[in-house]
Amino acid sequence: MKPLMAWTRIYSEDEPQRVNRWLAQSGVCSRREAETLIAQGLVTIDGELVSDAGRKIEPGQTLTLADAAGARLDSALTVILHKPVGVVSAQPEPGQVPAVRLLTREALVGRSPSIPGRDTRLAPVGRLDKDSRGLLILSEDGVIAKAIIGPESKLEKEYRVAVMGEITEAKLARLRHGLELDGRKLRPADVSMISEQRMRIVLREGRNRQIRRMCELVELKVVDLFRVRVGPIDLGDMKERRWRVLTTEERELLLAEAF
Repeated sequence: MKPLMAWTRIYSEDEPQRVNRWLAQSGVCSRREAETLIAQGLVTIDGELVSDAGRKIEPGQTLTLADAAGARLDSALTVILHKPVGVVSAQPEPGQVPAVRLLTREALVGRSPSIPGRDTRLAPVGRLDKDSRGLLILSEDGVIAKAIIGPESKLEKEYRVAVMGEITEAKLARLRHGLELDGRKLRPADVSMISEQRMRIVLREGRNRQIRRMCELVELKVVDLFRVRVGPIDLGDMKERRWRVLTTEERELLLAEAF
């Protein structure tokens, strides 16, 4: 009996390519996950079962993943948390609260296949420092991690930033284009004014404490930093300290924008 179709796409590159590499580049799964799916008989090309992990797909051929493959990939948990100030994204120092500790049943919005425990593999994907707040994504999905923080990612990260100091057109121009951190030129940023001391900043990279350091370079001090969006994923009206599970549809949208 043939497997049911879960994901299908025509290969349109000019040269043949290994199936596992193409699936990874397409943001479907990692190379290792692709090899596992092939070994489990869940991948076909033009209706023919792929049994060799080194198999190449040719231009014009159609690759299909079975339903079971989609279910396996969807089983990796990714959550969206509204992180408050004072909570750290990852490994805490003594006395600090890690973000994953907030993922309780009482704080859940909607449903989740599981409630993360102390041994969870969920890791922050694109950190927010202790003094920042807003949308934090935690995931055990390697493909999601690559989509958000990988060097090839095209995802936008949007922030609302309140600052102290005089904001001038010259400073805004430098924030948009012309700054360097750690000896490397930053990618252009979208920067616009919301009110007298509040800006909207959209980045396409995620260097350590990037916005705070950018503002310091133009003699502005950040007093509030709030992330509202990562790619197509928006925090919306979810209250502080609440969390929810990333949906299958949101995962597909995120991967489509990232690569």
